[in-house]
Amino acid sequence: MSAKIEKIIVRLQQKTTEGQYYEAQQQTRVVAARYIKQENWDAAIDILYNVAQSLLKAEQGGSGGDLSLMLLDVYKQAQLKPDAANKGKLLTLLRLFDSEEPTRKKFITDMIVWSAKCGDYPAGEPELHHVAGSLYAEEHEAYEAERHLALGTKDSPEVFAKLEYEWYTQDDSHTAALYAARAVFPYLLTGNIRDASKSLRLFTSRLTEANKNLGVQDVSSTSSDLRIYPSLPLLNFLGLLLLAVQKGSADLFRQLKSKYASHIKEAGIWDEALTTVAEMYFGIQRPRQGNPLFDMMGSMFGGPGAAGPKQPQTRRVEAPAPAAEGLD
Repeated sequence: MSAKIEKIIVRLQQKTTEGQYYEAQQQTRVVAARYIKQENWDAAIDILYNVAQSLLKAEQGGSGGDLSLMLLDVYKQAQLKPDAANKGKLLTLLRLFDSEEPTRKKFITDMIVWSAKCGDYPAGEPELHHVAGSLYAEEHEAYEAERHLALGTKDSPEVFAKLEYEWYTQDDSHTAALYAARAVFPYLLTGNIRDASKSLRLFTSRLTEANKNLGVQDVSSTSSDLRIYPSLPLLNFLGLLLLAVQKGSADLFRQLKSKYASHIKEAGIWDEALTTVAEMYFGIQRPRQGNPLFDMMGSMFGGPGAAGPKQPQTRRVEAPAPAAEGLD
């Protein structure tokens, strides 16, 4: 940072110290815009980042959030890569936001969009997802946390499993598998077998530690170890499903669905996820959907209904999916 830029930052931060928050924000926007026009990205970033920090620390979320969003715009214009330094600045600012500040959600969204566009991960940088998801989990914003943790790092399953277990403790004891599945299925549907297995293991560990009287049977073979819960059939199904995925066994998958059909029906919300898992891991095509009358007329007269509507292609994941190791 040049001496000139440092002096500008000190002067602008002084406005914040004096309580002139609006002036600090507006003057920062004007000065930063001048450097943006010159494409002096480093100067614009230093000014915006430092003054945004000062405002957020002064609990001026609206002003600090506005400058944080302007900083992200600079990242986009400069087409900066999400390297450690650039991500570090954004995460520092993110952690300073108050949870109730409305601009925080837009900041998180824009941060992910930038990292997806300029980085190597089409869904956004795992580290950014992990920190955002962890913050939401601490604040018990379960739905927001889930969206990010499913795309996070190798540390995310710990946070994910804890979130789901704490949520489960507020429900009936027999619903354990429904909450465990909220971590298992998202990981499976993103091709991440490793973290699907890890999240189930962490969830069930918490479950057994907190419920000493819960019946548990350990089943071991030369290739795998499995815990069976006689009173929680759907939890057993999830464990066996992961085993089938790791083996790439379509026959085992079909047997599982048949054996646990009544329990899966009771769950009532797994059908679409299981259909996609079947397609991704076992090459089992999803049932063709369409208007039965239209399909019948099409087959009779050779019209477009003969083939039915085209289904979106689902990427096939081969067992044991070693690519999952590169997600973080």
